[in-house]
Amino acid sequence: MLSRSCLGLLNLVSVDDYQALSRVPRVMTVAGDVPELEIDNMENSGSDEVVSPVSRERRIVVANQLPIRAIREEGKKWRFEWDRDSLVLQLKDGFPPEVEVLYVGSLKAEIEAPEQEEVAQLLLERFRCVPTFLPTEVHNKFYHGFCKHYLWPLFHYMLPMSPSQGARFDRSQWQAYVLANKIFADKVTEVINPDEDYVWVHDYHLMILPTFLRKRFHRVKLGFFLHNTFPSSEIYRTLPVREDILRAFLNCDLIGFHTFDYARHFLSCCSRMLGLDYESKRGYIGLDYYGRTVTIKILPAGIHMGLLESVLSLPQTASRVKELREQFEGKVVILGVDDMDLFKGISLKFLALGQLLELHEDLRGRLVLVQILNAARSRGKDIQDVKNESEAIAKEINEKYGKHGYQPIVFINGPISTQEKAAYCAISECCVVNAVRDGMNLVPYEYTVCRQGSVALDKALGIEGEGVRPKQSVIIVSEFIGCSPSLSGAIRVNPWNIDEVSEAMNSAITMSEAEKHLRHEKHYKYISSHDVAYWAKSFDQDLERATREHYLKRYWGVGLGLGFRIVALDPTFRKLSVDHITSAYRDTHNRLILLDYDGTMMPQASINKTPSSEVISVLNCLCSDPRNIVFIVSGRDKDCLSKWFSPCEKLGLSAEHGYFTRWKKDSPWETCGLTTDFEWKMIAEPVMALYTEATDGSFIEHKESAMVWHHQEADPYFGSCQAKELLDHLESVLANEPVVVKRGQHIVEVKPQGVSKGKVVEDLISTMRSGGKSPDFLLCIGDDRSDEDMFESIARSVSNPAMPTISKVFACTVGQKPSMAKYYLDDTIEVIKLLQGLATASAPPTTVTQKIQGTV
Repeated sequence: MLSRSCLGLLNLVSVDDYQALSRVPRVMTVAGDVPELEIDNMENSGSDEVVSPVSRERRIVVANQLPIRAIREEGKKWRFEWDRDSLVLQLKDGFPPEVEVLYVGSLKAEIEAPEQEEVAQLLLERFRCVPTFLPTEVHNKFYHGFCKHYLWPLFHYMLPMSPSQGARFDRSQWQAYVLANKIFADKVTEVINPDEDYVWVHDYHLMILPTFLRKRFHRVKLGFFLHNTFPSSEIYRTLPVREDILRAFLNCDLIGFHTFDYARHFLSCCSRMLGLDYESKRGYIGLDYYGRTVTIKILPAGIHMGLLESVLSLPQTASRVKELREQFEGKVVILGVDDMDLFKGISLKFLALGQLLELHEDLRGRLVLVQILNAARSRGKDIQDVKNESEAIAKEINEKYGKHGYQPIVFINGPISTQEKAAYCAISECCVVNAVRDGMNLVPYEYTVCRQGSVALDKALGIEGEGVRPKQSVIIVSEFIGCSPSLSGAIRVNPWNIDEVSEAMNSAITMSEAEKHLRHEKHYKYISSHDVAYWAKSFDQDLERATREHYLKRYWGVGLGLGFRIVALDPTFRKLSVDHITSAYRDTHNRLILLDYDGTMMPQASINKTPSSEVISVLNCLCSDPRNIVFIVSGRDKDCLSKWFSPCEKLGLSAEHGYFTRWKKDSPWETCGLTTDFEWKMIAEPVMALYTEATDGSFIEHKESAMVWHHQEADPYFGSCQAKELLDHLESVLANEPVVVKRGQHIVEVKPQGVSKGKVVEDLISTMRSGGKSPDFLLCIGDDRSDEDMFESIARSVSNPAMPTISKVFACTVGQKPSMAKYYLDDTIEVIKLLQGLATASAPPTTVTQKIQGTV
């Protein structure tokens, strides 16, 4: 039986062995008592049995923190219980009941090294949790350093412009982040069955984890959900490690975001930094990345309705609501619930309240803002500064407008229980979420459900038996947080605009009862139907859909370190070796060799595109064999090709994608037989000129048969947008003309209908057959989209039973990438070496050597 480490090594060597391998057992544990450890089994969703090797559908949920509370009791005993407020625990409700869920993450407590093994054993047996124990120094640099003081502000649009304003990039903290992610990956590796398990990674703490997992298990079914914001490309691109993180995202099968804005920013980064385009495929956004489709999902998370409703139904909650109702009798209560965080806009909220009281004297003594402050998730000067500023503003407002028995701002320092929070929500007329930037924020969802109430709460609030009294709530929400788009009935505000927030507060408390009811109903309908189970189920179904074709392709690893990615290829796709093609070459007599030029025989990055003496030499050697017909098939114009290849007397040229063709240097140029009416250029040129003027860096290339708009030197995102618009514009104005408009890599081209490299292949094969020399050997090498037309045409010719068989066919693309070709070569250097190998095989060695050396 293969061990997991052995499987990992095999995976790096050959990624097609998974199905052939025997099933790898999951982690085996031994049940037993550990004297110093106690487990709280209250509603434990896992059994006390060991992890079974029996086949069972599983989900591995990976997050920075496990959904576990660790409590150190007297006598140094540990007690563990579920953290029922944890989103990663609640999402289990969205999975089918027969699915087993394993959690991988850190505990919220520091476990001493001698206890770690025992704790890990029990957490796995009882809770199906796999803890990652990070060394203290690594954890501090990883979490408190890189995550909370560098990534968190940056993703919330705060750049460290000076050492006193935010933390700058620290290489040692980044290294700790990488190490922490690797430790998480090691833990996943211990329990994963890569053939069957689905892995769901959560949030920005683990953004490079997908690269580690994909490197070990090329076909791992991997989803990632970012609970944070994703900043615009202008902000994201300031990251010194931006490509490492971006490529790690792309090593997933499915990437989830709360809002379209976050997804749009991510896609913009992919376009600007990696040159990737995306398209909508039947409602799903897909990114083509080295033969794989990375799916983008947009769906805001929800809350656990059942948990909150059960809290609302407790007698203790009703009792607490009654107490608060009496405490704030005669007052209008506005509620704020926020973490102590730089971006929650707490001080801005207080300033808006102060302005409201200043403008409306009738509200003094009657309006109360209850501000619940959750504990900060990190530590540092920035947190203390926010706390000091908020307390100072609150103190000033309370001293100015407060009086005996009344304070406009009531601070409640958390953390407080869900029950206590629900009670405050139930008595509040309005909820204000004023963050200047926030990933999602579920407070408005929780507030709405609490305002819906329960029978017990209705009784406590004195509305028992009325039945017809409508439920009411009002939400004031910042337009810069993730929940804003889904709350269509909320009053949206710019938190930086104190006047606007103040006026929104006044509108909320003076709003008619009927309008409050309508807004509440709209929110409650959405929130109750889009809960956490709906969110998890939807993501899980999309992950299954995104990984459905994993075993229909072959995977190859490319790149080193964090630049690693995999290339998905057809199972029959393989590298073309000189030895393999040479034997076939020697055994044939009528050979057709078709070669693209740019990107195939000449690197795309070359500034001087003139063919080297080495290229000219090898072409002449091939052309000198009477059994060979050699053609350069290019999109370039005929004058350019004629000049470049003038030393090649017997070389055939096909210019402008086959519109012009000549068989030898002394042969006349022939057109493809299509119309020579180019009046359509008078329509296309003004349109292209308009876009050229509006797009800096673009230009128009004029050919005899075609016109091309180039935008490779333009801004990547703007150039791509302009290209899409130009394509639509040209298709519209040229709808009745005998032309086609196509978009290529950084180009938009207009050319006559029926002109393609594929047509060139058909015509050349047909001409050879009509001359009594039906080809028995066909080699075609190209590198881009236009060359795929040649490969497609070859495939049709080979599969057509009515046509003579071509016994030896070698369609070859340059680079490991998805293609209709069956073979590949890595680069232009390998192309030249292959051609030199064929040249050597077609003539006596001494002759070939003399010819090649004589011209170098």
